[in-house]
Amino acid sequence: MNANDATYLLDRYQAALTLYARQFCLAAEDVVQEVFVSLCQQSTMPANPAGWLFRATRNRAISQRRAEQRRQKHEGQSAERREWFEKPQEGFTLDAQSAEQALQQLPEEQREVIIAHLWGGMTFEEIAQALGGSAATHWRRYTNGISSLRQTLESAPPISQKH
Repeated sequence: MNANDATYLLDRYQAALTLYARQFCLAAEDVVQEVFVSLCQQSTMPANPAGWLFRATRNRAISQRRAEQRRQKHEGQSAERREWFEKPQEGFTLDAQSAEQALQQLPEEQREVIIAHLWGGMTFEEIAQALGGSAATHWRRYTNGISSLRQTLESAPPISQKH
């Protein structure tokens, strides 16, 4: 496809395709852009470019809508489960809210290793495979993060005193 053909099709159909895609998804402009990129990557022009553009826009927009729905579902589930820790049982002096805040304050690289190791049950070798880097690097991040958590939580006032 040459540049003149692409420019003509873009000028001619972009607005209509954007309007068409809006009935299916929220990111209509992104969908149309992806369709035009896909068209430009074709070795030959489709026999019916308008038909191809509308069909491709519809298919991508529906896929985009499904992705948006999945994202909303996951975000909704995540919002429902806001607490990272269970409520403390009687007799425990660790405040779950303080522990969550301390964990959130860690650098991302330490936090993700701690979560992967403690909650995910992953070994440092598995973490290295998933995140890149060496197992030793992730072990250092883990121990530094745990040390920081310990310091932060030890300086926090206890929520209850045992009598």
